Amino acid sequence: MNRGKKSDIGFFYLKNKIGDDAMLITMSDVLTILRKIVDISLVWFIFYYILKNIKNNVKLSLIFKGVAFVIILKLISDKLGFVTVGYLLDYIIQWGPVALIIIFQPEIRTILEQLGRSQLLGRHKVLTVDEREHMVYEMINAIDYLRKERIGALIVIERDISLGNYIDKAKKLYADLSSDLLIAIFYEGNPLHDGGVIIQGDRITCAGAVFPTSSSSKINKRLGTRHRAALGLAEETDAICIVVSEETGRVSIALKGDMLYNLTLDDVRMLLIDELKPKQDADYEEEIEEEEIYEEDR
Repeated sequence: MNRGKKSDIGFFYLKNKIGDDAMLITMSDVLTILRKIVDISLVWFIFYYILKNIKNNVKLSLIFKGVAFVIILKLISDKLGFVTVGYLLDYIIQWGPVALIIIFQPEIRTILEQLGRSQLLGRHKVLTVDEREHMVYEMINAIDYLRKERIGALIVIERDISLGNYIDKAKKLYADLSSDLLIAIFYEGNPLHDGGVIIQGDRITCAGAVFPTSSSSKINKRLGTRHRAALGLAEETDAICIVVSEETGRVSIALKGDMLYNLTLDDVRMLLIDELKPKQDADYEEEIEEEEIYEEDR
């Protein structure tokens, strides 16, 4: 009888001991898992930011494709035993990074400027509803006057990707956005009318900015330098580029690598309101639309 009690006591002690050890192991596992989650999240964020910039920049996309091609070719040559090809690729891989840094120094500088000047998780400035409405109102008034008077204009709105490289070379203004100032800048007698205006938030940062011209075959050959500059910038950044033709008075917008031609004022107004919304508001509206579509399907 006593032996049974001792056995029960021993079992109870052993059970508690195992339970404590199991608890200690469980806590250790939880901490390890949390560390791995944070580690993977940081790596994911870095890759996401890099791929996001590559997607919005044509030259960086070409670099990425070239590097991927060399790596794939190296793997194939190692697998098939191509000694000469593998030997040459080893030299390319060894000295390639140095060549890329020298050749694509401006693009690398732009990326570093984006890290230093732009917000990683949002636009240059998140505008309130009143500020956004005022900005669109002033711009529409200016565009309406410019198109009626056949005054050429190129207006660029900075978003996530920094335009600091172009701002540095332009005439700094740092003025409040107004239709009168936009009209005055692009008036034919103004020495800054040939370049573009860059808007950050609700302020005109600079005028007389010069942008890279696009060599895309998608653009109409009859269009001039302003349209090509707008599309060239839209191919490399996420900026909104508004163009008013001095020959026809028509309004076009270059956005996300595409050119939208012959837009009405209502088209421009709706596009600006939609594109200038804070990211969280846009995501929320998309969720609402998806829920409405789901309810209709049911």
